[in-house]
Amino acid sequence: MKISTHWLRRYIDLDRTPEEVEEALTLIGFEVEGVETTGLPDLNHVVVGEVLSSEPHPNADRLSVCQVSVGDGGEARTIVCGAKNYKVGDRVPVALPGAVLPGGFKIKASKLRGVQSEGMMCSAGELGLEDVADGLFILEDRPELGTPINDVFPGGDVVYDVEVTPNRPDCLSHVGIARELAAYFGLALSYPDITHSLTPEEDDSRERLLESVKVEAEEDCPLYTAHMVSGVKIGPSPEWLQAALMSVGLRPINNVVDITNFVLLELGQPLHAFDAAKIGGKKLVIRHAREGEKIVTLDDKERSLSQNMLVIADAKKPLVVAGVMGSVDAEVDETTTDLVLESAYFRANSIRRTSKRLTLSSDSSYRFERGVDPRGVKYAAHRALDLILELAGGRIEVEPIQAGEEPVLEQSIELDFEFVRRRAGFDIPDKTISEILESLELQVTRRDTRDQQVRWDIGIPSFRTDLESPIDLVEEVVRIHGTDKIPEAPVRCAGLDADDDFQVVFNRKAAEYLAGQHFFETFNYSLRSGEELERWFSRAASDSLKLSNPLSADHSHLRWSLIPGLLDVLRLNQHRKTGGVRFFERGRTFREVSGEVLEVTSVAFVILNTDQIRSWKTREAADFYTAKNLILNLASMAGVDFSVADLQPVPMANSAWQEGHSAKVGDLAGGAEARMGLLNMPLLRTYEIDGTVIAGLLEILPQKLEEAPARPVFRPFSAYPAAERDLALLVPRSEMAETVRRKLVAAGEKATGGRFALEKVSLFDLYEGQGIPEDRKSLAFSLIFRSADRTLNEEEVNTAFQAIQDDLAGESEYRIRK
Repeated sequence: MKISTHWLRRYIDLDRTPEEVEEALTLIGFEVEGVETTGLPDLNHVVVGEVLSSEPHPNADRLSVCQVSVGDGGEARTIVCGAKNYKVGDRVPVALPGAVLPGGFKIKASKLRGVQSEGMMCSAGELGLEDVADGLFILEDRPELGTPINDVFPGGDVVYDVEVTPNRPDCLSHVGIARELAAYFGLALSYPDITHSLTPEEDDSRERLLESVKVEAEEDCPLYTAHMVSGVKIGPSPEWLQAALMSVGLRPINNVVDITNFVLLELGQPLHAFDAAKIGGKKLVIRHAREGEKIVTLDDKERSLSQNMLVIADAKKPLVVAGVMGSVDAEVDETTTDLVLESAYFRANSIRRTSKRLTLSSDSSYRFERGVDPRGVKYAAHRALDLILELAGGRIEVEPIQAGEEPVLEQSIELDFEFVRRRAGFDIPDKTISEILESLELQVTRRDTRDQQVRWDIGIPSFRTDLESPIDLVEEVVRIHGTDKIPEAPVRCAGLDADDDFQVVFNRKAAEYLAGQHFFETFNYSLRSGEELERWFSRAASDSLKLSNPLSADHSHLRWSLIPGLLDVLRLNQHRKTGGVRFFERGRTFREVSGEVLEVTSVAFVILNTDQIRSWKTREAADFYTAKNLILNLASMAGVDFSVADLQPVPMANSAWQEGHSAKVGDLAGGAEARMGLLNMPLLRTYEIDGTVIAGLLEILPQKLEEAPARPVFRPFSAYPAAERDLALLVPRSEMAETVRRKLVAAGEKATGGRFALEKVSLFDLYEGQGIPEDRKSLAFSLIFRSADRTLNEEEVNTAFQAIQDDLAGESEYRIRK
């Protein structure tokens, strides 16, 4: 928000330098993003002079030697000049020795190519009036010789670009900032006076400009007032009003519209002026729009409205998107003679929702979204009416029409001044605390309790809705007292002997691991669209995660999975040709389990296999087993051992994964679940990604992370050699290789009887085809036997190996392949 120094001086006697004001704003909690100086800065020893003569420089072709009079009664001054755009008799700004021009350029008498120069004739750029200027600044109005240049060009302004935090809507105005600076500098604050009588002139013979105001959406518009003025004359605003608006970046339009903008920036209360003749049926209705209803806003764009958007309508059509922007159907123009002035209090969430959905923001919506002062509704209207009568003429018609009542936002907070001192950490006298709070227009009342304790009741005005508890008042006292005045003291704090949160530890380990596997980390919004959720998962998932009051259609649901966001990243990087094909994300997702929506700790990754990236060496593409290995390692970091769990095909109800090329392990109801493999190809094509995508998703309930994992126990390794046997089995096509491997492990433990160990069982071959029944496949495993205390002989190894085969042949449908 831009704040003009000239404007501030209407309300406080601000005689501080721009540097002091900037520092004060920063100290009291308002970041100053920029300071712009307009007009002419204070320039001592710069006066009006006249060129009496001009001769070529004897030693330089491009310079001239001029005799210049500055009207001081003395002899003409010799000044060397390089400009060519002047003539004898012109009056120009002259910087005399001792002057300091913008940029710190000091003027002194000196020789230029052998000729003594007693000053400098200036361009507009050298005076700071323009960024770039070619030649001397010729003063066409020919002011008196010797006149200080600041008297010729008075009125330079300093404009601050101030960032106001969302909890301080009371400071989205010049009066609001003036109030803060007045409290900090100890200045008196003056509110604008109402100089005209606003009592309506009684005339029963005149037809009313507006017959009625009806509020149908009371929950979104608790208070609406309409004031009527007849006989106004629309025209340009006076120079002072135009200058005020232009100083903060607004374009003047006409006197009435400029007044509403001026009051908005002065007091923070948005207003709207209707041309009374354009209000159909002479009535205003504050209602929700009808679905698909159209309105052409003042930016000349037709917009389609939805049912939850608040509008101000006449008997036929909407005239204003309430709190956001008016329409061309009732705007004030040069033909307007009668006005209806709106001043209202709209609920912040209603205006915010409408503004977001229409992607339409204005100075009015910016303030309504954050909350305006309901007590300021009538005062702002009176201020605008006073200016209208002064600048546009006319007269007040009848009493204003009011619908609804002011919401009561005032409250009282009990405060112990000793509490302020304890929290501040240094001594502040009672009188100082009381004066600071009163300077912020808080009412301070002393109260003696029955136990002879002193308490203070602090009345909170309606414009300070951010003050809710005693600690908020401590902050007010400290920031106005001055954080720079806090006395120096040693800082003492107790160290905390505690471990990091389990989720933090896991997230850190996962990020370090995946970054080490050449993945780039990404961060996406935790809100997604309902359309995406239905497309990827199901309508049931979409319904369970829908927000009741979303800000936009693209962010209407809690995210079910990290995968869609990662695909957005893949698509962006592929289209931009960055070369990035591996990405991961850590974050919270939300899942419905047994009718309850749970917050889940998630880690996901994607790998793009594409031939678009050219390389001198072709590397093996990522596949299901790449994803499986990454998932198992990530799970182990969370204390979850998926290596002993069965892999199952992903249910086809979940359309995100490709059938036959993906799997799941675990169950979220048990604390952890993972999916891995190839993403659904048809669904992937909707993202316009060229190639296949291998992905993995690990989801863990927070309470699962808090379970202490079993500590690994060291077991001595054997120094004796191993004995290896190979076993090929014919198993059903649908049988998982891991299931077969586990049965081999169980049979091995039974066959060895603890005398030695079946140390490892691993798959090394899969065969389907000629010589194998169509409903079967051949799996070949390597079995490694080892003893901890001796070298195994052939007989005992063969006996155990045969026992394993007999066990499998007798208790399963597996067959030994010869």
